[in-house]
Amino acid sequence: SYATGRRKTSSARVWVKPGTGKFIVNGKELKVYFGRPVSRMVVEQPLVAANVLGQFDIMCTVSGGGLSGQAGAVRHGISRALVNY
Repeated sequence: SYATGRRKTSSARVWVKPGTGKFIVNGKELKVYFGRPVSRMVVEQPLVAANVLGQFDIMCTVSGGGLSGQAGAVRHGISRALVNY
Protein backbone atom coordinates (compact mmCIF):
# COMPACT_ATOMS: atom_id res chain seq x y z
CA SER A 1 0.00 0.00 0.00
CA TYR A 2 1.25 3.50 -0.82
CA ALA A 3 0.42 6.94 0.59
CA THR A 4 1.81 10.46 0.78
CA GLY A 5 2.11 12.34 4.07
CA ARG A 6 2.79 16.03 4.58
CA ARG A 7 3.68 18.23 7.53
CA LYS A 8 4.74 21.88 7.32
CA THR A 9 7.14 21.90 4.35
CA SER A 10 8.06 18.19 4.55
CA SER A 11 6.65 15.55 2.23
CA ALA A 12 6.95 11.77 2.63
CA ARG A 13 6.16 8.91 0.26
CA VAL A 14 5.41 5.75 2.25
CA TRP A 15 5.12 2.12 1.13
CA VAL A 16 3.66 -0.41 3.58
CA LYS A 17 3.66 -4.19 3.08
CA PRO A 18 3.24 -7.18 5.41
CA GLY A 19 6.57 -8.27 6.82
CA THR A 20 8.81 -8.43 9.87
CA GLY A 21 8.96 -4.80 10.98
CA LYS A 22 11.84 -3.56 8.81
CA PHE A 23 11.78 0.26 8.65
CA ILE A 24 13.80 2.14 6.00
CA VAL A 25 13.83 5.96 5.69
CA ASN A 26 15.74 7.42 2.71
CA GLY A 27 17.80 4.23 2.45
CA LYS A 28 18.77 4.20 6.16
CA GLU A 29 17.44 2.33 9.17
CA LEU A 30 14.91 4.22 11.31
CA LYS A 31 17.31 4.55 14.28
CA VAL A 32 20.04 5.95 12.04
CA TYR A 33 17.87 8.52 10.22
CA PHE A 34 15.84 9.68 13.23
CA GLY A 35 18.42 9.74 16.04
CA ARG A 36 16.13 11.31 18.65
CA PRO A 37 13.87 8.87 20.53
CA VAL A 38 10.99 11.38 20.39
CA SER A 39 11.12 11.43 16.57
CA ARG A 40 11.08 7.62 16.45
CA MET A 41 8.12 7.57 18.84
CA VAL A 42 6.23 10.03 16.61
CA VAL A 43 6.91 7.89 13.54
CA GLU A 44 5.73 4.68 15.26
CA GLN A 45 2.51 6.18 16.72
CA PRO A 46 0.15 4.98 13.94
CA LEU A 47 1.53 1.42 14.19
CA VAL A 48 1.10 1.40 17.98
CA ALA A 49 -2.43 2.82 17.72
CA ALA A 50 -3.41 0.13 15.19
CA ASN A 51 -1.65 -2.55 17.29
CA VAL A 52 0.43 -3.74 14.31
CA LEU A 53 3.96 -2.73 15.40
CA GLY A 54 6.43 -5.21 13.89
CA GLN A 55 3.94 -6.71 11.43
CA PHE A 56 4.69 -4.46 8.43
CA ASP A 57 7.80 -3.56 6.44
CA ILE A 58 7.87 0.18 5.79
CA MET A 59 9.95 1.99 3.19
CA CYS A 60 9.71 5.74 2.82
CA THR A 61 11.40 8.70 1.21
CA VAL A 62 11.06 12.08 2.85
CA SER A 63 12.29 15.54 1.89
CA GLY A 64 11.97 19.16 2.92
CA GLY A 65 11.86 20.85 6.30
CA GLY A 66 13.63 19.72 9.45
CA LEU A 67 13.71 16.36 11.19
CA SER A 68 10.68 17.11 13.35
CA GLY A 69 8.52 18.03 10.35
CA GLN A 70 9.84 15.00 8.46
CA ALA A 71 8.85 12.72 11.34
CA GLY A 72 5.34 14.20 11.26
CA ALA A 73 5.13 13.71 7.50
CA VAL A 74 6.20 10.07 7.79
CA ARG A 75 3.61 9.54 10.55
CA HIS A 76 0.91 11.02 8.33
CA GLY A 77 1.98 8.84 5.41
CA ILE A 78 1.99 5.67 7.52
CA SER A 79 -1.49 6.46 8.82
CA ARG A 80 -2.87 6.94 5.34
CA ALA A 81 -1.11 3.85 3.98
CA LEU A 82 -2.52 1.70 6.79
CA VAL A 83 -6.02 2.98 6.06
CA ASN A 84 -5.52 2.16 2.36
CA TYR A 85 -4.23 -1.30 3.25
